[in-house]
Amino acid sequence: MSLPIVFRVEAQAEFDEAFDWYEQQRAGLGVEFLISVAEILENIESFPKAYEIIFEDIRRAVVHKFPYLVLYIIEPSQVVVMAVFHSKRDPQVWQDRV
Repeated sequence: MSLPIVFRVEAQAEFDEAFDWYEQQRAGLGVEFLISVAEILENIESFPKAYEIIFEDIRRAVVHKFPYLVLYIIEPSQVVVMAVFHSKRDPQVWQDRV
């Protein structure tokens, strides 16, 4: 089952901010972050139910090499990314979006 992935506005903003931050730390690091997130998104698109449910119907996928999580829900026709979230931030921030 392959479902298209869409980002909530907040999730896209988090992703963009993280990319910019990493790119400012070292040229190319933002691109490495982007590639790591893209790999997780490909896995989610192909196998959306492979990741554990951590809160209500929210699933969590861990981004490799970076302290970020992709938090998403599965809808009948798409996967909705609710957050691209630093693992040390207060989870209440993304839980309030549910």
